[in-house]
Amino acid sequence: MIQEQRVQEELKVAKKKSAKPMLWVSMISMVMFFAGLTSAYVISMKRDDWVSFELPQALYVSTILIILSSVTLILAQRFLKKDNRQLSLLFTIVTLILGLGFIWQQYVGFNQLKSIGLFFTGPNSTVSTSFIIGITFMHVLHLLAGVVVLFVVIYNHFKYKYKSDNMLGFELGAIFWHFVDILWIYLFFFFYFIR
Repeated sequence: MIQEQRVQEELKVAKKKSAKPMLWVSMISMVMFFAGLTSAYVISMKRDDWVSFELPQALYVSTILIILSSVTLILAQRFLKKDNRQLSLLFTIVTLILGLGFIWQQYVGFNQLKSIGLFFTGPNSTVSTSFIIGITFMHVLHLLAGVVVLFVVIYNHFKYKYKSDNMLGFELGAIFWHFVDILWIYLFFFFYFIR
């Protein structure tokens, strides 16, 4: 019995030690993926059929929403460190709502591009819009993974799994969310300045 408890404790310690490094490795692979996509974008700009255009207004709104979502998640984490679970949960839910608002604004942005005759595929598509919509869509997929993570964090909050001395799951979710936020800010400024 004592031996089994010791093994269980060792497994918990090993899991805690490996969780963050594994998350960092996966985030580095995502950075390389988006670096490849943005590099292809830059190379494709030399094509004769490249079309420059203003970014849709919805992408500006979505950028503000995702920045706010990181702020609310930072507040949620600070309240959790002070064992104020109610405010931590509230700000985590606000983060989720802002993240869903981000996804909605991305959809609105795609429709704004369509309304001015810029399409992802088909006879009216351009290389530049295909790249912007494709890269943005790939980011939205990663953000959807972040939304799933937030749902898990909120669920675990309701199950009283997080306390100031047990925040690993919350911290992993927060790291991933902030990563997706920073990734979007990079992409937004990339699209804004490199047309």
